[in-house]
Amino acid sequence: MNLASIAEGHAGDAVAVVSRGVATTYGELTDEVAHVRGGLQGLGLQPGDRVAILCANNRLFVVSYLAVLGAGLVAVPMNPTSPASEIDHQLTMVGARAAIVGPSAASTFKTALDVVLGAEEVARLAKAEAVPIVEREPEDPAVLIFTAGTAGAPKAATLTHGNLHTNLRQAQAVPDRALQSDDVSLGVLPFFHIFGLNVVLGLSLYAGGSVVLVERFDPTTAIDTVRNHGVTVIAGAPPMWVAWASMPGVDADTFRSVRLALSGAAPLPIEVANAMRDRFGVTVEEGYGLTEASPIVTTFGRGGSIGRPLPGVAVRLVGNDGEDVPLGDPGEIWVQGPNVFAGYWNDAEATATVITADGWLRTGDIAVAADDGSLCIVDRAKDLIIVSGFNVFPAEVEDALRAHPGVAEAAVVGVPHPHTGEAVKAYVVPRSGQAVEEDELIDFCATRLARYKCPEKILFVETLPLNPGGKLLRRELR
Repeated sequence: MNLASIAEGHAGDAVAVVSRGVATTYGELTDEVAHVRGGLQGLGLQPGDRVAILCANNRLFVVSYLAVLGAGLVAVPMNPTSPASEIDHQLTMVGARAAIVGPSAASTFKTALDVVLGAEEVARLAKAEAVPIVEREPEDPAVLIFTAGTAGAPKAATLTHGNLHTNLRQAQAVPDRALQSDDVSLGVLPFFHIFGLNVVLGLSLYAGGSVVLVERFDPTTAIDTVRNHGVTVIAGAPPMWVAWASMPGVDADTFRSVRLALSGAAPLPIEVANAMRDRFGVTVEEGYGLTEASPIVTTFGRGGSIGRPLPGVAVRLVGNDGEDVPLGDPGEIWVQGPNVFAGYWNDAEATATVITADGWLRTGDIAVAADDGSLCIVDRAKDLIIVSGFNVFPAEVEDALRAHPGVAEAAVVGVPHPHTGEAVKAYVVPRSGQAVEEDELIDFCATRLARYKCPEKILFVETLPLNPGGKLLRRELR
């Protein structure tokens, strides 16, 4: 098997993707991908080699992603707007041999690798001899996605061909959730995020539908895209729905073509879901997932519920004693199924903290089950901050702050934000005799971290709250 086969076997004249107003059919897409696949092999890349893809949501990403997978290589989608230091660190972590760099990352990508390809080089590869898809085993790595995990700095989650393909089949097994070949999806979620990569792009290609690629979300132009292309499926993070629900002067029939509206990556405020229903007649279904589950675990929740598990996904709610909690009591969500990841890349210790000996994924999220089997998230056991659906681990931001010569100690927590769900807030203890300003520290972080990870607010304090053992008490900061 090979995950790249999801784009094969569809009607050749059906539109697969629309990028910058230009439609590409499945026939055109699969033909170009076959040639680029051959070009990658001609560069000496071998099955299992890691290839980073730093592109916005455009045709270059789709062609590169399918070609990398089809050549038996391991795709490593990365945020093209990340600072150079973060890109270098992540490339080193996964031992990347090659990178495909789109225009949005060209100015920051400085890393020396065996192979670095821009858009022009990929276009030249499209003239190479076409080759068939390389057969892979279900347990072979297909994609490495960077995630905050449950402790420490970001890690690369290893998702196999079997993991990702299984989750597509699981999602399609839910009748009202399944995509059809005549569906048009809005491809606005970034493809370096597992939600955008497998739930939007992957499912659309798997179903033989079309996806309209959007490189940057703007509420007004996105509405124009929905209208102009007759978009039928929208999957997005809560900030997108927040923006639309509160926009003035939008016609009630704006979303008349939409038959399936999905929200994930962070909790959707009930008032936002109600506003979308009352203003536009759109019922936004909420789901739950995480990178380590490829990513969908539950779907079709409403009114604060995250819905029920997908077919083939087993879920337990477990208490501190390791036993299942009684119905109605809160417990940590444990997940088991063929969609659960193979572990963190080259990090057996971190993997062991989230995968139990008998194969259950400990999510760190706390939920309560209703009589009908649906779940409601009530808390997060981990300190993860979720900004616009993206994971931010406090330790990474704290390390960046402490790198400043004027900072003695730093602590970071997530705080509610009306547009992004949560925002990063930092508490900083300045070094004795050092003068440091809030804006200076925020700018300093921006040279080391992606923008969504940077603090929105910094408070200067004399001390941080610690327990008798010297451990930071984040709950007191919250």
